[in-house]
Amino acid sequence: MEIILIRHTSVDVPRGVCYGQTDVPLRDSFKEEATITAQQLQDDVFDAVFTSPLSRCTRLAEPCGYPDAIRDARLKELDVLILSFSEVKELVFGEWEMKEFDKIDDPRLQEWYDDYFHVAATGGESFMMQLQRVSEFLDEVSRQKYGRVAVFAHGGVLICAQIYAGTLKMEDAFGALTPYGGIVRLQLNPKTAEQSATPTRPSTSLPSD
Repeated sequence: MEIILIRHTSVDVPRGVCYGQTDVPLRDSFKEEATITAQQLQDDVFDAVFTSPLSRCTRLAEPCGYPDAIRDARLKELDVLILSFSEVKELVFGEWEMKEFDKIDDPRLQEWYDDYFHVAATGGESFMMQLQRVSEFLDEVSRQKYGRVAVFAHGGVLICAQIYAGTLKMEDAFGALTPYGGIVRLQLNPKTAEQSATPTRPSTSLPSD
């Protein structure tokens, strides 16, 4: 099965702000960015289309030809199944949401910096927790009789999917962040397994949704 993952377009959030699952606005350039992404998908035919329920993903799904992905129950009757999955939301940053990283005074922040693969943000989740829920979602999808599916999601989710598929190593994860509006194409099968190797701390910048 081929899975096409599409990252949302650029967000209107100051650089350095930790926003995770907060439903933030998009930049004024959304229409132009979405048009470019839609053009890259115009020749694809999907058996199913999934989206994160956050608006920065559902808004991109609409100009790509999949409007009302969350709320319109009539879409279930179409040949293309369009669903909303919380499993493909971005990392939960808990008490750090919408704060500038440089201004977070939580003493656990340094612990997270030292090992954000395994250490969860206060009131949130770790990268490994996100990888687990994304892997569970992909396990379920890969067991279905789909030939090609699309997923509108977030930068962290696309990283998790590539690790799951074995095309990206954990230690290289955050050096491979897909650009806004970018697309990743992967091949999945029912035996695809989550990578279990313990990663080393990468010397790259922190991920941005």
